[in-house]
Amino acid sequence: MQFSLVVQTSFLGDVVLTTPLIAELATRGPVQVVATPGGAPLLARNPDVAGITVYDKRGAARGVGGLANVAAALNAARVRAASEGAADSVAYMAQGSVRSAALARMAGFRARIGFNTSAGRWLYTRRVPYRDDRHHAERLWSLAATDPTAVPTPEQLRPRLFPGGAEREAVDRLLAGRDERVPFVALAPGSVWATKRWPFYPELACLLATEAQVVVVGAKDDAPLAREIARAAGDRVLDATGQLSLLGSAELLRRCAALVTNDSAPQHLASAVGTPTVTVFGPTVAEFGFGPLAPHSTTVGMTGLDCRPCDRHGPTRCPLGHWRCMRELTASAVAEAVAKVRAEGA
Repeated sequence: MQFSLVVQTSFLGDVVLTTPLIAELATRGPVQVVATPGGAPLLARNPDVAGITVYDKRGAARGVGGLANVAAALNAARVRAASEGAADSVAYMAQGSVRSAALARMAGFRARIGFNTSAGRWLYTRRVPYRDDRHHAERLWSLAATDPTAVPTPEQLRPRLFPGGAEREAVDRLLAGRDERVPFVALAPGSVWATKRWPFYPELACLLATEAQVVVVGAKDDAPLAREIARAAGDRVLDATGQLSLLGSAELLRRCAALVTNDSAPQHLASAVGTPTVTVFGPTVAEFGFGPLAPHSTTVGMTGLDCRPCDRHGPTRCPLGHWRCMRELTASAVAEAVAKVRAEGA
């Protein structure tokens, strides 16, 4: 039996995309996951996770003292697992910083596996090639692969989230009074990076609202975007921004016929619950490895632009000032993509 440590303290979408790796490791023994306070709730009720260590690296556990305290807790978990029969303990560095690698080493994990491009690679005992031509879920899964030529099945790469009764009840309350026989199409207009926010969601909502109910998902900071959409499309729009937990949002997306989203976390929530997704890519591209994985999904973006992609994440503003990658992608083009994925998923 192996005791596995998975360190994933990156963005929310990365946490979701790490669940296939966690599922693979769970076949070998218990899996302990290190996550941020924001990411940890995504792993609630996940049967592949034996324990979660919350690492508040920018808050209560900041600095060297916080790092040492978290390492001590992980070391205790490792020792306990050894006393319960774990012959090996291996750390998998799904987040590649030097701090994460140091955490695993301080916690006593003699085997530390991560990507050969990571900042903390000099502290790893095995370095796995980072494949630019693979989806990130597959890249993360490859950290656990014993055969470097192994190709995972689609089922092995399926992200996993587990909304429970509390999330279902919260969504029931949100949808109370709505006719659920009329399909819902979710819109996720937000993004941490400004240039990744496609500007024509209000126009798209008007097109979709003729035959579907539109529900806007996102954090409370996305509420102004939701209000713009509601002003454009009227009472067929339901504003769910800031009203649900992450798993609650996943449960809501599970009930939707489709999702339209920027290159951001909601597409990964939808992948985990199987909702067909249209992802709008502007300064980034799906080839970076972060496209949707749900069946019948697709991506849209402006082709033929020499300046695209311009950034791995999305700059604060367009480096050339024209933002053509988003401004020239019309609402009608995206609506056509929505109709196609809905037809395929029907």
